[in-house]
Amino acid sequence: MAGNWLPAAQLTGSGRPVLQPGEVECSLLSTVDLFSEENPSFPNLKSGLVILTTHRLLWVQESTTSPTAIFIPLSAINHIFSIKKSIKSMFASPRFRFEASVGEKGKKGMVVITLICRGKSDTDSFFEKFWEAWRKKAWEDGVKSASEASGSGLGSGHGSGGDGGLAVRMPVVGVAGILRKEQEMWENTDKSLQDAFQDLNALMGKAKEMVILAEKMRAKLLSGSTSQATGTNDEETGTKEEMQELLLSVGIVSPVTKESAGALYHQQLSRQLADFTKIPLERAGGMINLIDIYCLFNRARGTELISPDDLLRACSLWEKFDVPVMLRKFDSGVMVIQSKSHSDYEVKSNQVLVIISVINYFLKQQMSGCSQGTTHPILNPKAK
Repeated sequence: MAGNWLPAAQLTGSGRPVLQPGEVECSLLSTVDLFSEENPSFPNLKSGLVILTTHRLLWVQESTTSPTAIFIPLSAINHIFSIKKSIKSMFASPRFRFEASVGEKGKKGMVVITLICRGKSDTDSFFEKFWEAWRKKAWEDGVKSASEASGSGLGSGHGSGGDGGLAVRMPVVGVAGILRKEQEMWENTDKSLQDAFQDLNALMGKAKEMVILAEKMRAKLLSGSTSQATGTNDEETGTKEEMQELLLSVGIVSPVTKESAGALYHQQLSRQLADFTKIPLERAGGMINLIDIYCLFNRARGTELISPDDLLRACSLWEKFDVPVMLRKFDSGVMVIQSKSHSDYEVKSNQVLVIISVINYFLKQQMSGCSQGTTHPILNPKAK
């Protein structure tokens, strides 16, 4: 029903949204209803998780075994209504409304959508970030940066009069001349600061593009390594593993933080950690030490480091979610992260196969030694 009005959003295996290129999470709200008071045919969505990003407003239904999600592009929002404060609103669930261009079966139309927040999150902070993300229009960064660069090139000589041309420089005479010169100095300083921040924003934009490109390359390498496992020599395999090591260290584009997730921090951190452990677990054979994951995960998060307690709490929440990994503690006290498809039977089977291969190797050595009149020193220590 919602698919006729709102497009479906793609989710990861742990129920986290798959972000678009350059998209970053901003804030989250739990237990949110989404509906339209003016349009009865609009879907009535109950008790979902709302995720605000720089590009979209996502609504995720988490109560089902297989989570579903829809989204509203921020570019489709035409107007955000201000929150009305009253005595009645103090005793009711917080709500805010916005007007967006959505359509049923390809027919676009303006619909006023209402969000009712029934959880205990900071709705005022979410509304401010919602307004700010819609006002900044991060999805238009590429077009905006190009227009700003062309605009700054056309107006670089205006006001200061220092570039010559047709600009007439007034003579510095008396107090008025001194004030005018000081004003020109301030204008030049302000222009220099603006240029510096534009260069910094451009550099950050390029860095995000490089991270996205690296993630695509890593996914391509991993898919290629599984489909072309045969027919490659050791040198090519080593090169691919080295490339995967380098690309793994690029990091997570949008790490979950306490500022963006709020009360849902450990829940969303647990889901993101479950997605992150997929590649290290595949490379480690289905089981990896918790300390190793702590180091790899913090390296991928960059400056947004987490504590060991946060990691342990995030791992313990996997029992409540339908994720393909689990936390396991051995009798010795060692804790590992293990894939649910990785059983003890497989581990013992692999160990038996290794032992059999070693025995076969030494038997072949013994047979070749007997044919030459010698005995292998490991099977016969007395032989010289």
